[in-house]
Amino acid sequence: MSHALRAVAAAATAILLSFAAPAPASAGKADDTLNIAWAGELPTLDRYFNVLREGELVARMVFDSLLTVDPQTFDYKPLLASSYRFVDNRTIEFELRRDVRFHDGEPFDADDVVYTLNLMADPATRVLSRQNVDWIEKVEKIDTHMVRLTMKAPTPLALEYLSGPLLIYPRDYYSKVGSQGMGLRPVGTGPYKVTAFDPGKRIVFEANRAYFDGSPKGRPTIGRIVQRTIPDQNTQIAELLSGGVDWIWNVPNDQAAKLASMPNVVVQNAQTMRFGYLAFDASNRTGHASPVNDVRVRQAIAHSIDRKTIVKRLVRGASEVIDAVCFPTQFGCVQDVATYDYDPVKAKALLAEAGYPNGLDIEFHAYRDRPVAEAMIGYMKAVGINAKLTYLQYEALRDKVYNGETDFTFMSWGSYSINDAAASVSQFFKGSKDDYARDPQVIGWLEGADSAIDPATRKDLYGKALRRIAEQAYWQPLFTYNVNYVHSKDIAFTPTADEIPRFYAVTWK
Repeated sequence: MSHALRAVAAAATAILLSFAAPAPASAGKADDTLNIAWAGELPTLDRYFNVLREGELVARMVFDSLLTVDPQTFDYKPLLASSYRFVDNRTIEFELRRDVRFHDGEPFDADDVVYTLNLMADPATRVLSRQNVDWIEKVEKIDTHMVRLTMKAPTPLALEYLSGPLLIYPRDYYSKVGSQGMGLRPVGTGPYKVTAFDPGKRIVFEANRAYFDGSPKGRPTIGRIVQRTIPDQNTQIAELLSGGVDWIWNVPNDQAAKLASMPNVVVQNAQTMRFGYLAFDASNRTGHASPVNDVRVRQAIAHSIDRKTIVKRLVRGASEVIDAVCFPTQFGCVQDVATYDYDPVKAKALLAEAGYPNGLDIEFHAYRDRPVAEAMIGYMKAVGINAKLTYLQYEALRDKVYNGETDFTFMSWGSYSINDAAASVSQFFKGSKDDYARDPQVIGWLEGADSAIDPATRKDLYGKALRRIAEQAYWQPLFTYNVNYVHSKDIAFTPTADEIPRFYAVTWK
């Protein structure tokens, strides 16, 4: 390993805390209260106007959708719907459960489904994640417990959207209080109801004892869950060790390793759908000549970086090197694509062939994982690529990307936890403001894949697109990410690859 990488690794593994602290108390179990903490501040609990990951965790507790996805098998299961059927490739009919009530006691029926989905699909409503709703043409009531949904065009991801992002709200309540009221005092059908919300600080959930039988989510067993927003990781850890909280996540590997040796603490590391990647301005969107406009330079950069060592020394955990621009379990994410193993000799030869025998200078943007970015800079420097790091907040870098102002970026993507290649490759290579390849062949294949219903056709078209992307090195996929969940031994908690902790399924041991 290079001196630069050793220095980065040493810095990354510095221990920030001395863990000479008492074992956590069992107060949470004693009063049937699960105390959880995370760093993100939620300004609203209306999921249609909040795209933060923490908002998804809350939404799964408080609200239900027509369907749900089994987090282990990725099978679709009826939730608020009791059954569903495709009438044709643009129409789905849903039979609704008859035993469901909202937290305010109002019965759930077809009017709530029709109201919610038509309202959120209306462009005037301005929901934040338009891709979740833009495919809906209309939703109609057939009778009190049956609805018909019509798509604008065949949409292979329809069931994915209906299994999480498209929550069902109570018509009467939401039409009265609007997004502001729902954001502060949410009313859903889910296994937990919110009894207190101090925005950015604290949420209190109480078990919905009237939650309907037969839900694939299961009935809640813990009586009360209290979430606290604690931005500082060290403070979270101190609270865990003193018994102030029972569960935290996103704990850095070095700290997690220390915590694993503590009594009454459990550390679980799990791979997630999020992956890191390098993106190149292959189509010259910036408008100025850039070395990465040349495929040989892109391939040289890919060959210059030792991804396996970076994963082993810095990322660690359950993370793995990947070669396709999608998460391996996603439908259509074929793996037989061109690969770029660590080969600095080949990297130098490609640079010389591209007209850069003495190396080149390039600006390199990133927003996260600075030690990883700096390690990659060290590897590139060794073959003559002088990458100058511009490190920005995510929102600032996202805007630069959207505006076509970046040559070369280190980014990550979580696919909205959707287990389909459409949520990864189609997001970035179909001509949108994220697309720096603008390859007509790739765009055509993806448009075909995203509108086909036949699985074999979709897989074939995604495969063609993914192979072309790899051959041209439009991106260099890096590795999957992992998450450390740390919690009290008093609870039974199961991590999932979609990076959605399901607190409604947590039980006391």
